[in-house]
Parts: sequence; C-alpha cells; structure tokens
Amino acid sequence: METKDPEYVYKNVIQLNETDASRKFIANVFLWMFVALGLSAVCAFLFSQNQALLNMLIDPATGRNTGLGTITMFAPLAFVLIISFGFNRLSYGVLAFLFVAFSAIMGISLSYILLVFTAGSVLGVFITTSVVFGVMAIAGYTTNTDLTKFGPILMMGLIGIIVASLLNMFMHSSGLDYIISYVGVAVFVGLTAYDVQKLKRIGAGLEYGDASASKMALMGGLTLYLDFINLFLMILRLFGRRR
Repeated sequence: METKDPEYVYKNVIQLNETDASRKFIANVFLWMFVALGLSAVCAFLFSQNQALLNMLIDPATGRNTGLGTITMFAPLAFVLIISFGFNRLSYGVLAFLFVAFSAIMGISLSYILLVFTAGSVLGVFITTSVVFGVMAIAGYTTNTDLTKFGPILMMGLIGIIVASLLNMFMHSSGLDYIISYVGVAVFVGLTAYDVQKLKRIGAGLEYGDASASKMALMGGLTLYLDFINLFLMILRLFGRRR
C-alpha cells in the first residue's frame, strides 16, 4: 500500500480571482490524475505481459525479485517524499518530471498484481473503483457540508492502516488483512470526498499562500491519484480473484 501525506498539498496556495477559477483548477487536477493513471496502467500492462521486461523485475531462475525489482517496490514512496518535501524548492518543470517518473515506476510496481490476480478481476475492480471514486468525488465537490472536521479522523484511520499493515507483514494473519482492507476502503472513500472538497476550496481562492496554481494542480493530482490507487488496492484485496 502506498502512503500519502495530504497536508502538504494545502500549505502554500494563492488566491485565484477568476469566477471560474475553481472549475479550471479542478479540471487541471483531474487532468494530472488521469495522465498518471493512464501512464501507470500502460507500464503495468507492458511489464506484466512482456517476458523480457518481467525478467528485469523477477529472476526467472529463482523466482525472486532482482535488484531492480526490489528498487521498484520502494521507489514510489521515495518519489512521493521527494515531491512533497521539495514542493517549495523545486520548479514546476522538475515537479512535473518527477510526477511523470513516479507514475511510470508506480505502474511498474503494480505489474505484480497482474501476476497474482486474474486480468478479468483486476479490470472489474478497476471499474468498481472508478465508479466509487467518481461518486465520492462528485459528493465532495457538490456537498455543502464542511468535511474538514472529518480530516483528523481519516488521518487517524490512515495511520492505523499503515501500522496494522506493517505488523501483519510479520503476523501473516488473513483475518487482520481483511479488517485492514475493509477499514482501508472506508478511509480512502472518505479521503476522496475530503480531498476533492479541499481542492475545490483552493481553486475558489479560499486559502492563501505563495504557491503557483499550476504547481498546486499537479500536487492535487498526486493526492487524488494516491486516493484512487489505494482504494483500488484495498478493493482488490477483498474481491480480486487470484490465479
């Protein structure tokens, strides 16, 4: 499971004066998210279907990860940390390059799931995730309810998922794995609505700072991308059919 730190997205924001600023901003956010998802999907498919590329990740003689395969598993987290901590210091072009590179490497790391789960179930879960994500994104964008109060609860849930997942790496409990997955679905469903509403407020110029709108849109795209990927992985763990 990939971790995320949604707070960095909202620390440095400018006021946008155009009446349709919020719509334009959200459109740019989702554009970055769709670019990332598309690139990840292509990379995951290529590495899972091309034996030469797959051999770069998994040693065919031993069935274990190669050095590149091990690096690929942990590289996405490193990219997220670099992007988040370097947000203020890095230029928009550098951030865009890192985001595209992160999306590609994340896709390569996701190629493993196509080796474990059937292609049909992965596609089915992806469609299900898209529907759930879309519904919650619309809800977050259109609701008049302030979702800010749910932020601390969602963050506590996210931390709990991370801690429990680390513990289960040693316990190998199938029961705990199911609990983590169900809680994870609830947390990332909530985070989707929460993050979309937060990004809507940013686009409307309700929060202020010194970051450019283009950089904020990119970071917003990263936030929603991580929401989607984590929701997808949680649902796949629950309903995916293994080979």
